[in-house]
Amino acid sequence: MARRPTAADGSKLERRKETRFPVSVPLEASWKGPDGVLMKEEAVARQVNAHGGLVEMANYPEIGTRVALTNFLSAETMEARVLATPNSREGVAHGIVVELTTPNESFWGVSLQVKKAGVELQKLEKNLRLQGIEPRLLKEFRDTVEYMQAIAGSVQQVRERQMLGDEESADAWLVGERIRRAINLCLEVTSDFDAGRIKEETKGASELRESLDQLAQRLNSLVPPGLGRRIVRNAEIRSSEPTPIGRRGRAESRES
Repeated sequence: MARRPTAADGSKLERRKETRFPVSVPLEASWKGPDGVLMKEEAVARQVNAHGGLVEMANYPEIGTRVALTNFLSAETMEARVLATPNSREGVAHGIVVELTTPNESFWGVSLQVKKAGVELQKLEKNLRLQGIEPRLLKEFRDTVEYMQAIAGSVQQVRERQMLGDEESADAWLVGERIRRAINLCLEVTSDFDAGRIKEETKGASELRESLDQLAQRLNSLVPPGLGRRIVRNAEIRSSEPTPIGRRGRAESRES
C-alpha cells in the first residue's frame, strides 16, 4: 500500500480542511518539468473545496510541483501545489490532488457554490420540517431550491457550449430549460385551480390569462393543437438532457 506523502518533519502534507464537493470544471494545468521545459495539460476538476481538490489529467507533475491552474470557464488562474499522484497514494487515480496556495472558493465557479448552498438549504428544510411547517409550504420551498440549482447548472452547461463555439446550441438549451420550467409551473397552477385556491379575484389571474393567450397565439403557428395536451397528460416533462445535478422534472415527480 502506498504511504501518504510526508514533509521533511514527518507531518502529513495534506490535512483535509473541509468537505470536498463533486464538480466538473474544465482546466488547463501548466508547470515546469525536471528539465525546465514548460508542460501543459488539459484537466478536469472533480472534487474540490476552497483549499484545493482532485484534478483528473492524463499526464501529471510530481509531488511538490507548483502548477498554474486556469479555469477555462472564467479564464481565472490560480497557483497550486501537488500533494499526491496515483503513484504516491492509494485512492488517487487518473489525476492529482492539489492545494491552492491561496484558498479561493470562487475559483471553481458556480458549481462548488451551488453544491455548498444546496447542503445548507437541505439543513434549513430539515429544521423547517422539525418546526412543523405545513407540508405544502415545505414542498414550495423544496421546489424553489431545485429551480435555483437547475438554473445554476444550466448556466454552466451554456458556458461550456459557448466555449466550444456552439452559440446556437447554447441558446436552444436555455430556451428548452425555460419552456420546461414554464410547463411545470402551469401544472402547479392547474393543480391550485382544481383545488379551489384560485378565484376570480385572485391577484394576477387576469394578467396570467392575457399572457397565456398571447403565448398560445404564437405557439399555434409552430405546434400542432393537441400535442402539448398529450405531453402533459403523459407527464413526461423532462429536460432535453440531464442537468448537472440530476434533477427530475417536477411533472415527473408528481407521479411518484
